[in-house]
Amino acid sequence: MSKAPLDAKAAHIKEYLGTPTDLKSADVHDIAIGLADTLADVFALYIKTKNFHWHMSGRHFRDYHLLLDEQSNQIFAMTDPLAERARKIGGTTLHSVGEISRRTQIADNDTLYVTPEDMLAELRDDNLALTKRLRKVHALCAEANDVATSSLIENWIDETERRTWFLFESTRPVFGKND
Repeated sequence: MSKAPLDAKAAHIKEYLGTPTDLKSADVHDIAIGLADTLADVFALYIKTKNFHWHMSGRHFRDYHLLLDEQSNQIFAMTDPLAERARKIGGTTLHSVGEISRRTQIADNDTLYVTPEDMLAELRDDNLALTKRLRKVHALCAEANDVATSSLIENWIDETERRTWFLFESTRPVFGKND
């Protein structure tokens, strides 16, 4: 069976960046796109979390400031493994800040003042959105039998769910003293 000729751009990428893999090229393409989209969300979430960390105020300042610092470090730790995973299977990844802004689903928040409760609630929802994106890429990986990427994503889902949980608990209403 003859393969359709690759266009010049795809041929160039395959020749210079196409790490050998036993995964099907269509699967590599789809997984690499999913990883790049996820990476864009991760970078956007990292910046937003740092923004809120830097601009935190109020009576729970120290606790929230430290929580967001811890979470931003965990989020940033995902970036290199995400990008390198795409390259390990022969795909490409993000190239620029502009590409991040075009691909992310995480909305910016440039508001001068955001209440601590609104910051935490927004980050909670953003982490939920990231979990959803991670699950979609995981499904692609499972279908392609890319167990290594699946395994990494499973850990990131767990970390993201933990961040969501902490943010959720931090935004729950205060009940009576005996509750």
